[in-house]
Amino acid sequence: MAAEPLPDGPALDAYSRVVTEVARTLAPSVANLRVRQRRALGGGSAFVIAPDGYLVTSAHVVEGGATGRASFTDGRESRFSVVGADPLSDLALLRTDDRDLRPARLGDADELQVGQLVVAIGNPHGYAGSVTAGVVSALGRSLPTRGGRRAGVVENVIQTDAALNPGNSGGALVDGVGCVVGVNTAVAGIGLGLAVPVNAATRRILAALMRHGRVRRAYLGIAGGSRPVPPRVAARLGRDRAIEIVEVVPGSPAERAGLRPEDLIVGLDGAALGDVGELQRRMTEEAIGRELRLEVVRGGEARGVVVVPTELSD
Repeated sequence: MAAEPLPDGPALDAYSRVVTEVARTLAPSVANLRVRQRRALGGGSAFVIAPDGYLVTSAHVVEGGATGRASFTDGRESRFSVVGADPLSDLALLRTDDRDLRPARLGDADELQVGQLVVAIGNPHGYAGSVTAGVVSALGRSLPTRGGRRAGVVENVIQTDAALNPGNSGGALVDGVGCVVGVNTAVAGIGLGLAVPVNAATRRILAALMRHGRVRRAYLGIAGGSRPVPPRVAARLGRDRAIEIVEVVPGSPAERAGLRPEDLIVGLDGAALGDVGELQRRMTEEAIGRELRLEVVRGGEARGVVVVPTELSD
């Protein structure tokens, strides 16, 4: 007896309805950017977050440029200026002279699940309002970034198989209910796109850019990496991972506090600390000029070290 055909039609129709509704809702909020850079004209995408002219894009899209033009699917074209950019998070805030833009709804990438439907909306190769769909392929990826001489890592990056191409950077990655959960930032390979997550940390960065035009971060002046804590020390402290210092910058807060290469940092203000990403997340504006107590293992012995971070500068 022949097998009955699977009911693909209704499933595909439901899938199509979600994608088309998301595209219809978000397309008016996504802009095609033409950026005036030093010696050339660059491009990318952006999306509106406030009706009074604020847009979000990737910092690398506007690198080397302060102004440009944003065009929308309704045919309007507006001049924009860069309010502020944060290369270490690869986020930038723009503003146009418009006061009646249609803002996108922001979601929370921390609620995403692997396999969840997402839609990428942007302007690959200058084709405005292009839509691709896929799923969340993985969560918790890391994206290396650089701002001037400083290097950083964006944590909890979203990996998707929704097709991303040159020009998609700065565009919106949207969930199935039409909320922006990511800022498309990189094409890491065929079927492998990355997006900076939209979450509480992103909102703080955008608020800082809106207020100050930049993001203030605390600076210690160390380079290091994660490593296991020696078993005997781990058993005594109840900590199994640490940050091993491999370099201390001369004249830095870390040097003034007496930190040395090969020191193991296992805690900060009483909280366990096991990798550089965790330490970076704690180096916020609030930590600048404040005494922080590091729990350090040196020569197999634990000790407390008080360090006062300064402000990270370019």
